[in-house]
Amino acid sequence: MSIAEKFVSMEYGPAPEDSKEAVAWLGRHGHRLQHFIGGRWQAPAAGEYFDTVDPSNGEKLASVAQGSAADVDLAVKAARAASSGWQALTPHSRARYLYAIARLVQKHSRLLAVLETMDNGKPIRESRDIDIPLVARHFYHHAGWAQLLEQEFPEYVPCGVVGQIIPWNFPLLMLAWKIAPALATGNTVVLKPAEFTSLTALAFAELCQEAGLPAGVVNIVAGDGSTGEALVKHPDVDKIAFTGSTEVGRAIRAATATSHKRLSLELGGKSPFIVFEDADLDSTVEGLVDGIWFNQGQVCCAGSRLLMQESIAEVLIAKVQDRMSTLRIGAPLDKAIDIGAIVAKVQLDRIRNLVDQGVADGATCWQPQVTLPARGFYYPPTLLSNVHPTSIVAQQEIFGPVLAAMTFRTPAEAVELANNTVYGLAACVWSESINVALHVAAQLKAGVVWVNCTNLFDASCGFGGYRESGYGREGGREGLLEYMEPAWFKSAPTLPAEKTLAAPEAELQHETHASRIERRASSPVNDDEAGRGRPALHQPTSTSHTDTPEIDRTVKLYIGGKQARPDSGYYIEVRAADGRLLGEAPLGNRKDIRNAVEAARKAASWTKATAHNRAQVLYYSAENLSQRRDEIAHRLAAVVGEKQAAAEVDLSIERIFSYAAWADKFDGAVHNPPFRNVAIAMNEAIGTVGVICPREAPLLGFLSVVMPALAVGNTVIAVPSEAYPLITSDLYQLFDTSDLPRGALNIVTGYTSQLLKTLAEHDDVDAIWCFGDEASAAAAKAQSVGNLKQVWTNEGRAIDWFNPKLAEGRWFLEHATQVKNIWVPYGE
Repeated sequence: MSIAEKFVSMEYGPAPEDSKEAVAWLGRHGHRLQHFIGGRWQAPAAGEYFDTVDPSNGEKLASVAQGSAADVDLAVKAARAASSGWQALTPHSRARYLYAIARLVQKHSRLLAVLETMDNGKPIRESRDIDIPLVARHFYHHAGWAQLLEQEFPEYVPCGVVGQIIPWNFPLLMLAWKIAPALATGNTVVLKPAEFTSLTALAFAELCQEAGLPAGVVNIVAGDGSTGEALVKHPDVDKIAFTGSTEVGRAIRAATATSHKRLSLELGGKSPFIVFEDADLDSTVEGLVDGIWFNQGQVCCAGSRLLMQESIAEVLIAKVQDRMSTLRIGAPLDKAIDIGAIVAKVQLDRIRNLVDQGVADGATCWQPQVTLPARGFYYPPTLLSNVHPTSIVAQQEIFGPVLAAMTFRTPAEAVELANNTVYGLAACVWSESINVALHVAAQLKAGVVWVNCTNLFDASCGFGGYRESGYGREGGREGLLEYMEPAWFKSAPTLPAEKTLAAPEAELQHETHASRIERRASSPVNDDEAGRGRPALHQPTSTSHTDTPEIDRTVKLYIGGKQARPDSGYYIEVRAADGRLLGEAPLGNRKDIRNAVEAARKAASWTKATAHNRAQVLYYSAENLSQRRDEIAHRLAAVVGEKQAAAEVDLSIERIFSYAAWADKFDGAVHNPPFRNVAIAMNEAIGTVGVICPREAPLLGFLSVVMPALAVGNTVIAVPSEAYPLITSDLYQLFDTSDLPRGALNIVTGYTSQLLKTLAEHDDVDAIWCFGDEASAAAAKAQSVGNLKQVWTNEGRAIDWFNPKLAEGRWFLEHATQVKNIWVPYGE
């Protein structure tokens, strides 16, 4: 064909990338790659290897060492041995190492890109032009953070030894996302690459050698799921960072629940791609190509659910089909290819099975007329229309080049459909109205929202999900915090194990009124003694008639802005340290928690209130607490003594003031990534938070953990200290008179272990905060595995609630929020 004919037809001829350098690199290793441990290559302890293949043709590329528990143990020991030396380096020294790695990534960029494409199957254009430049960008960016670390995070220290497990869809980029911030903050690393795609991680190990990185700072152990399991369970690993499937993330959460390991999870997604009728449809289609067919759709944040406004659905579908017909599928080393190979046959079979199931559910399947290569693992771009929102292809992550299309009528319906998933990783909004776009973006349950663009990433901008898409962030300032802890907290003493007050559940259910009276009668403190020793809660209202019985003041639960009797019909005795009966607190149960959660979910006025209005309510609460200072301190003194009681009330007033001050000052940021975009990083409330309050400071501890959650717009179900749950009566009177909307704060007293379990298992509770002993911390994590809600605990460590440097401020507010990055393009 002549040049003139090619110009008319616009047909692409083959433009293959030369693979000889990558093949030569494999040859230098004898096509047999070992682990990288302690700065040198290490043969697997069990002598086992597995094959890694080129998915474009199914041919073997190399044998890779299979990691065992012994290999993982050796790598962790190497990382631990290197830890003190790496942390002792000056920030500038660590910055220079990261800078050197960034330069070496650029120096070897073509080799890394070709190796990535051969091992993964993605088009060389994507590896060369997107993945590898972003790898270098992450190391450059975090070299800067390493330089500034002591200035920006003066009270923080690294976690220590970090175990990192990465997926096969972006092998080298995911490595950079994890290793760069870990090294910048002074951690040492043991990384396990995905079994399907280990080659570029091992090539990166050579770059670490070339950069002169101290031995043991970075260790790479290849292997399958059993290798990852050994890393997760290793007792000397301080943090686990995982990117992968939600199922595996859930297993990791369960495996680490009883440990003190920090955990960050970046999991699956089913991201909505929302198109409004005023959108530029031609630009939308090009965005859709990047959103779902980038990397063969093997992207956790792929725009796999197309939501179209009804008025433009038919036109948009026609345009999408026309564009799909022009996509080129073939050998990924061809620079003119749009869609490469699926990573492995098992993944290809999964895609086929899910599409077949979607068609069986009623979807209409459309694929362009394309010829797939005879060898290798390929799947054509696929459009499923007429998809029901509950269909498997609308709910489950397919992780392939498959788009599920649905329609909506109004923006409210679009938001409802978009949020109709267990995931919450990313979303796209396409509209020429910036008002509509930002209004919708703010309502989407997603960690990243792209406006009139898609799949943009940068080291300066955090990335991560809501709900079952995991928690924690990678990139940006928030990504650094995943690898650090407050210095005081890391060395805080452990609280003694709490004595449970809970009676066996069957015993509670069958306790009769008569037996309860009998139990009270046999108490070592009789009623007369108890009456004389009670604080003002049960004091007579008049001293002129000594024979007149006092008016009983019954403590109740506080649910939906109302005092409520417990569903159980039972109360638990509350005694002072010397055994005096102080009163009785309601015994809350599962139904009371259910009612409290329903009330919290309905308290939309608090969530939507301006930060200024929230601040005013908190200031008013402090004012009202100040008015009742002596009265509340007098009652509290019976439990903690007069000195502590006075201090608790005074510091509680200060603490409420602090969070009233923070309410309209804990702002987000605007990032300037190297594109024609700004990324608006918004601190968003998590939602509904269940809080197990600390036992040791009944009033101050309660307000120290509830106030930060309320200040940023969360609604709360709080379980007060078991030591003195009677504080509830003072608290609900306090908030009743402070204009706090109904349901914003709900208080349920009872046995902590039982109420914690109910809160942890409740699917409409978005996060659990637990401040108790080690057993309680482990229970909070283990019992919420099913829904993967965010969990924050004190890990059984003591917190000095009387020290504002430890017990208030940004550390609490950062756990009360999650960052949403909204990318907005600008310019012509």
